[in-house]
Amino acid sequence: MKLKNEKFLWMGITAFSVLFIALLMLTPKAFAQSQNDKQENIYNYGTMFQSVFNFVLNNYVDEMDPEVLFEGAMKGLFESMDDPYTLFLTEDDMSDFADTTEGTFGGVGLYISKPDPRAVKLREAALEKELIEKGKDFDIKKLDPQYREYPDYVEIVSPIEDTPAFRAGLMTGDYITQIEGKPINDLTVDDVISKLRGEAGTSVKITILRHGTISFDVELKRALIEVPTVKHAMINDIGYIRIIQFTPYTADRVKEALKEFKDKNYKGLIIDLRNNPGGLLDAVVKTADYFFSDGIIVSTKSRIKSENHIYKASKTKIVNDNIPIEVLIDGGSASAAEILSGALGDRDRAELVGKTTYGKGSVQQIIPFGEEGFKMTVARYYTPNDVNIDKIGINPDIVVEEPEMSEEELKNYQTLLQDNRIAQFIEANHNPTTQQIHNFYENLVEEGINLEERLIKRMILVENSRVTNEPLPVYDMEYDITLQKAMDRVLSR
Repeated sequence: MKLKNEKFLWMGITAFSVLFIALLMLTPKAFAQSQNDKQENIYNYGTMFQSVFNFVLNNYVDEMDPEVLFEGAMKGLFESMDDPYTLFLTEDDMSDFADTTEGTFGGVGLYISKPDPRAVKLREAALEKELIEKGKDFDIKKLDPQYREYPDYVEIVSPIEDTPAFRAGLMTGDYITQIEGKPINDLTVDDVISKLRGEAGTSVKITILRHGTISFDVELKRALIEVPTVKHAMINDIGYIRIIQFTPYTADRVKEALKEFKDKNYKGLIIDLRNNPGGLLDAVVKTADYFFSDGIIVSTKSRIKSENHIYKASKTKIVNDNIPIEVLIDGGSASAAEILSGALGDRDRAELVGKTTYGKGSVQQIIPFGEEGFKMTVARYYTPNDVNIDKIGINPDIVVEEPEMSEEELKNYQTLLQDNRIAQFIEANHNPTTQQIHNFYENLVEEGINLEERLIKRMILVENSRVTNEPLPVYDMEYDITLQKAMDRVLSR
């Protein structure tokens, strides 16, 4: 009896296999391989995909939702391109992009990323090829200090100005390791974004890892996030502009600031692009146009003829050539921020101060179809010197690194965070005076908690802003050593 059943089982498997093989033979794959014409092959692969899709839908042991199969196939298609910026967008993803583009959404105010294995492999391949050509040995871990395996965290690219995350003191380079006490190692960036966003007024608790060893929890109350664009102020007779993100309103806001500076007879200009994640290409081109009367601002190159552009300055220059310019950059400066800093730097119009930028030198389009869509890289951009900085970044002319804490200072810093000492101080001293802050600092020193006074003052300023819900000052000269360096440079030119 058992033998008979096994015979029928194998007959069934064989019959099914023959049926499936026949199906594939009837599809155009064999025909496609015999053709030289590329377009014919493309058509045949499309037909074959449709055949397999229908076969799986009709013959899989469980009934499948065609939408699930479709989304799975689409995700696989875009993942095969080895481009972390090219991906399929579900209906929810498209809604998130629409929220951000329109300028408001409910959330905590963070731009985040998670190193993609595809990006790591691309970096490895490029470096390996380069070194082999030079006859050198290849060791990615020695060559690339940014190298790391696909991590169990997401990295904060930058907090959005005047949001719950910003007021809580979260920083570029911080890592989110848990949400509501649950590790995020199996979550994609989109999954994390979904968990961080939500109705304004609700709260979410996240665990932050800072400096590689300091771990602490932060509870953030979600708010209606309005994506800001520009803040400005005069620092004595130097104009200071912080461009937070390039939106449709950025160029107009920068123009207004420059006019105000001119009316006040400014002698120099500092443009702060730190933690600027980028934005719209048109917005950065219009902004860069204020500093040049001719020549290239940026170019885009693609295999699609319509995506090849050379963006040149018009005769609408606002900033005179005799105004010295310093541009502040860091690892959170990406995309459009790198276009502006690249144009000003390549053309010797400004000096770049700070740290190497993020390195995103590609241009994406969002293509909707129905309620879903996809984001796809259609071109790469090049600075005026014809350099693409993708995965490389732009190096500053003047490097400014934040002083590294000693092991003892890291422990003291962690103690302050874990014991909630800053919050307790603010609770007892709303809007504290300079003397109260100094006394608090002296008390910490007496207890053996030794940290820079500028750091303590900054932590108090950020906590007070969080509690009072008031925006932070446009600049913080006492704390910001990169801004201090830029001021020295612009005054000496």
